[in-house]
Amino acid sequence: MAGRENRRITDVGTLKAFAHPLRAELYRLLCVQDVATASQLAEHVDEAVSLVSYHLRRLAGHGLIEEAEPQTADGRERWWRPASDGVSIQDADFRDDPGKSAAHLAATRLFHDQRADRYRRYLDERATWSAEWNAANLDVESWMRLTPAELTALKEELRALLQRYDERSRAAEAAGETEGREHVALIQYGFPFRV
Repeated sequence: MAGRENRRITDVGTLKAFAHPLRAELYRLLCVQDVATASQLAEHVDEAVSLVSYHLRRLAGHGLIEEAEPQTADGRERWWRPASDGVSIQDADFRDDPGKSAAHLAATRLFHDQRADRYRRYLDERATWSAEWNAANLDVESWMRLTPAELTALKEELRALLQRYDERSRAAEAAGETEGREHVALIQYGFPFRV
């Protein structure tokens, strides 16, 4: 998947299709696994294959995922992959209409809740991870006084840094260096607040 740009979601129809709880989770799983069948994904989300297939077709209908090359000789299996390296959803694309703004807010809340659930799951399972992984865990909260331009610059620097690590890890995996690698989620929030 390396080399394909993020897909910027700018229309409310695609946003609503993507912001369904199961579809958002299926999309994340596909991003992690690169390619998968509805059956494989259904096992992860504990849902019926027919339901997962329906939601995958909805994601595909909005260009968020696409059919992938078959990974086995079984012609009955339909393989899927993300259509881009990720998605980008920006507030500015949904501010011009109260309905669009409400849809964006609802989607943002859903994504936040799913991320928080994923971190809570890690905390609940922390005892099953090695001391090395627990020491590597990143849990940081920083307080700064910035301008919008400074926060934007910080965001861009963090994106560039994450991109370098992603490219490095993909190259290492392509070279067969998989020992000790696990999936890692890094979630960032940077927002203004008043006291």
